[in-house]
Amino acid sequence: MDTLNHLIAGFGVALQPMNLLWALIGCALGTAVGVLPGIGPALTIALLMPLTAKVAPASAFIMFAGILYGAMYGGSTTSILLNTPGESGSVMTALEGNRMARNGRGAAALATAAIGSFVAGTLGTLALTFLAPAIADLAFVFGPEDYFALMVLAFCSVSAVMGKSTLRGLIALFVGLALGSIGIDAQTGQPRMTFGHPELLDGIAFTVVLVALFAIGEGLYLASRHGNAAAALNPLQGGTRMTRADWARSWKPWLRGTLLGFPIGSLPAGGTEIPTFLSYTLERRLSKHPEEFGHGAIEGVAGPEAANNAAAAGMLVPLLTLGLPSTATAAVLLAAFQNYGLQPGPMLFTSNPQLLWGLIASLYIGNVILLVLNLPLVGLWVRLLLIPRPYIYAGIVVFALVGVWGISTSWMDLALLVGLGLLGYVARVHGFPIAPALIGLILGPQAEIQLRRALAVSQGDFWVLVSTPISIGLLACAGCALLLPSLLRWRRSGSAR
Repeated sequence: MDTLNHLIAGFGVALQPMNLLWALIGCALGTAVGVLPGIGPALTIALLMPLTAKVAPASAFIMFAGILYGAMYGGSTTSILLNTPGESGSVMTALEGNRMARNGRGAAALATAAIGSFVAGTLGTLALTFLAPAIADLAFVFGPEDYFALMVLAFCSVSAVMGKSTLRGLIALFVGLALGSIGIDAQTGQPRMTFGHPELLDGIAFTVVLVALFAIGEGLYLASRHGNAAAALNPLQGGTRMTRADWARSWKPWLRGTLLGFPIGSLPAGGTEIPTFLSYTLERRLSKHPEEFGHGAIEGVAGPEAANNAAAAGMLVPLLTLGLPSTATAAVLLAAFQNYGLQPGPMLFTSNPQLLWGLIASLYIGNVILLVLNLPLVGLWVRLLLIPRPYIYAGIVVFALVGVWGISTSWMDLALLVGLGLLGYVARVHGFPIAPALIGLILGPQAEIQLRRALAVSQGDFWVLVSTPISIGLLACAGCALLLPSLLRWRRSGSAR
């Protein structure tokens, strides 16, 4: 009953006219960035963080949540109509969705994707509503050594899974940890890695690093690779809407996709790619029409799209309950919380329940808004692809520069923005992932605090780090996350030989 009462109070926050307007803006922006290839929710939220500095926290996070869910919806549109996934989680949707569109059934593919996203997003939000408070309560039994082990697990899992190799992921992680250590040491009061510049005594602002790596670095990378791509408008006809047979073949994949996407999205580095691939494989095995796969099977659209949106809801579970980001977008959201002086985790449920439950309630409202925006207005969203790519990428860079200057009016921040942006571009060119660097930057200082607390309690005895079953289990999982990808690659190469 407490959860329902909190949720009702959250709807009281989310249904305020101004917050409804922010939800609509977020959903529209999210759908737009989902349609435009290469521009994801992480980049958009990072770009808007400086511009929303004066917005109330509840309104800002309601808009950010709309961007996150909207990007999941919008990515399916270009996957189906143009065979160009706007988001990484929409890659599997393109396999069958584009074939359906070429067969004159684009409208049915878009409908099953939109309705499946709505069903999965709503069910995922329901699971988030009732699971998050229980997980937050469990987090109160964690000691400093357990929290440190949990953060080590986040470091290892994200570094091992993201990027072309574990080594590249670890290098990116250590760059983020180094950036997070700049400034005055809170325990000793000594400056660290400031190189004599008083502007760095307070450390590097999260906003500067996020905007540099995403807006500048990613914008330069996309411009260098796709800047000359011609604007294209969908030449395909939508055809007929969903028939009764389509509904009968879609509702089970929607539910199975949700059951796959939510728990995998809740795991560290779970993301949306793994559950969508598993959902496609599962639907292909269970389908009564396996011969249609590869030629436009509606199950191959319904299942992966449901898994995609359920994983997005699952991603919020570790973020809100433990303060643990599992993807680049979650890392940007965590930085946004900290930008407002808030720390996601078990204490947030008691210290700021109005904001937290308003955010959760807005997810239900956002799903309804997105269904209304996506089903009848799909033709409008596809026309965004007519915008020349150079205008888009130039606009991203200009917004980044203006936003960072407006929030700090510091030449040092602008210099850091340009320098880190170029570093982000070089990293993307050579296959170094951005997410481990962000998570190292954001969680590094917290991991250091928990490590020092654990060592202070044990009077410098490092065995305290493996003194509880929780810490042992988490560190063992971290070791497996580092070693398993290498072992699997070695086994595959041995089998090939």
